[in-house]
Amino acid sequence: MWSYDKRLIYPLKIKTTDPAAAKVIITQLGGPHGELGAATRYLSQRYSMPYGEVIGILTDIGTEELAHVEMISAILYQLTKGMSMEEIKKGGFDTYFVDHTTGIYPQAASGFPFSTSELAVTGDVFADLNEDLAAEQKARLSYDNILRLVDHPDVKDAIRFLREREIVHYQRFGEALRIAQDKVNSKNFYAFNPAFDR
Repeated sequence: MWSYDKRLIYPLKIKTTDPAAAKVIITQLGGPHGELGAATRYLSQRYSMPYGEVIGILTDIGTEELAHVEMISAILYQLTKGMSMEEIKKGGFDTYFVDHTTGIYPQAASGFPFSTSELAVTGDVFADLNEDLAAEQKARLSYDNILRLVDHPDVKDAIRFLREREIVHYQRFGEALRIAQDKVNSKNFYAFNPAFDR
């Protein structure tokens, strides 16, 4: 189903280390509104989605979120490659370093590790799509906050690109919700489910 193009969706050439920035940005890998959760959520939700057009949207966005995981991981790698012990301590990266050195480990900026409890897959069309809309806004907000905290120009350009994609995803999930709402009728499981409504 997928073909892998061995390049990032946005070019990255980060020239200087910045462990403080990496400590903040890591939340978009494995934090509560991060890319790993989004990719897994959307690619899981598509299996119980009854509408082909919406399955396509979930697949498209979930696949792009995998590319965002790769991009955030590359940012983290480039920001931490070749750091000195002094830079690690000064940048507050020591608590991460003690467990993972400079390996890319999905966690929130607070240090809390990635959890599958963030996936939010219910099997209900409207619950899942509304969760997806909210997830994209929370990801956009996280990128807004990163842009407030990080001064690194090479990183800010990449973060702006990712932020813009969250806005596009939000719009596409709005389209998916409209498609699902237009298909609701008396035979739809949402309006009437004989297995539950006896």
